[in-house]
This record gives sequence, structure tokens and C-alpha cells, in this order.
Amino acid sequence: MNRLRIPLARIAHARSGDKADWVDFGLFAWNAAGYAILQREVTAARVREHFAPWLPGEVDAWPLPNILALKFVLKGALQGGGARNLRLDNLGKAMAAALLRLEIEVDAAELDAALVAPRVGWWGEAAELASGGVA
Repeated sequence: MNRLRIPLARIAHARSGDKADWVDFGLFAWNAAGYAILQREVTAARVREHFAPWLPGEVDAWPLPNILALKFVLKGALQGGGARNLRLDNLGKAMAAALLRLEIEVDAAELDAALVAPRVGWWGEAAELASGGVA
């Protein structure tokens, strides 16, 4: 089996924000093939390990299969809150990019499947037809 190390950004996109001392991530696969990889590779423990240098708190995770997403909450991620710590660019919105740099292992065939499968999203078939087939 040919295993590859890739950043999450190859098969997913993310949104994040913060509230008080917590950071909230939504990690979204572009399609079902990518979601299967995310479910297997991106766990609360992996996310905690990825952010370990500055994350003293716990990480909670929830699968959201209906929207091909995983939700993560990083507790204690802002050392008391965005206004209380001295780190630059500390707010949760900037942290989605850091999550997308997490490297995972995938089989070459499953990566190909995730990259070739059509992207699923809010734009739907009607928007694709209206744009002349370009979504």
C-alpha cells in the first residue's frame, strides 16, 4: 500500500472562531470520499497534539456527517481570552489555517478518490447550471 503524508488543506477547508477562552473549528470535507479520510485521521487527540505547544486545555470533537464536517472545540486555547493574552494573531479565525497544515496519512488511491470526486456544497446543481457549469 502506497501511503502519503498530506496537509488537510488538500482535501478539506475550515472555518473557525473564538468565544472567551475557547476556539471553535468546523473542518469540512469537499466530498464523501474526503470525509471518510477526515473521520479516520482527524481525532480530538490529533488536534490536541497539533496545537500542543500552546494548548493547555482539552479538545472536544463531534462528527457532523450530514454536512461532511467535524466540529472541534479547543478549551483554554486563548490563555484567558483574546483580550487577555499577548500572542499576536491569537484569535480563533486565524487558527483554521493552522489546523489545515496538520499532516495526515492517506493511501494514494483514497487520496485520488477524494480529489476526483465532485465537490459537494451549498451552491448545488442549480448554481452550477446557472454559471455555465462552473461552480
